[in-house]
Formats: sequence, C-alpha cells, structure tokens
Amino acid sequence: MSYSLDVNLLLYASDQSSPRNGDALRFLESRTNDPDLFCLAWPTLISYLRIATHPRIFRHPLSPDEALANVASLLSLPRVRVLAEAEGFLEVYREVTGNFPVRGNLVPDAHLAALMRQHGVRRIYTTDADFKKFDFLKVKNPFT
Repeated sequence: MSYSLDVNLLLYASDQSSPRNGDALRFLESRTNDPDLFCLAWPTLISYLRIATHPRIFRHPLSPDEALANVASLLSLPRVRVLAEAEGFLEVYREVTGNFPVRGNLVPDAHLAALMRQHGVRRIYTTDADFKKFDFLKVKNPFT
C-alpha cells in the first residue's frame, strides 16, 4: 500500500503559530513507523517551499535553507518515493477532471490527484475536503 499527503500537513508542521502544529508534527513523525510507501509529489514539495518561506503567509516564515532542509529530511526517509508526471499524464489529468469543472484553487488539487492516480496511490492525508471530489481517492484527515 501507499499514500500521499497534501501540502497543508507539511505547513502545519512548520508553522509554530498554528494550533495544529503539534498534531501535524506527531503525524509526520509517525510516518517513520508506517510500513506503507510514503509518496510525496513534487508539486506538494514546491508548494511547501513557496508558502513556508512567504512572509505574508507565515507569521514566522522559514528561511529558504530551513525549508529546503525540511524537504531533504522528508526525502531521506527510507520508504519515501517522489511522484512526478510520467508519459501520458495529460490523459490522466483529463480523466481525473472529467466529471466536474476544475478551475482556480482546485487545479493544484487535481494535479496532485492525477499524479496519485498515475502512480497507483489511492490514499491521501489532508484537511482539505475538496479531495473528496476525486472518487478514486480515500481521503483521511489525520486530525479527526
């Protein structure tokens, strides 16, 4: 089995002012004991770098080096795999987005959902209910 996660969990874990900080840190730390493959998508990691270092979003933004070190730490975990677009990705994206209009803030979610589908990953941890629109995903909120 395998799973992925949305950027919001990485951000909660890095934002010490977030009320979800401790829970997110514990969730990420528990990943080291999970026997399933932990699949991180490049768009998720790049979004993390963008948002965690942004001074208008984070009260105490990370430095680029701190944020990059966090990504490197995640990628060094033994059961982590990185998801990237493979041949035929556009067709998978069309399939994933074919049942409802995808625009605006839903586009990055659809991108991640399509990457997951292309790589056979069906479980996602997130606090974003929009992922429930993708019927092939098993959406789990680690805080409930």
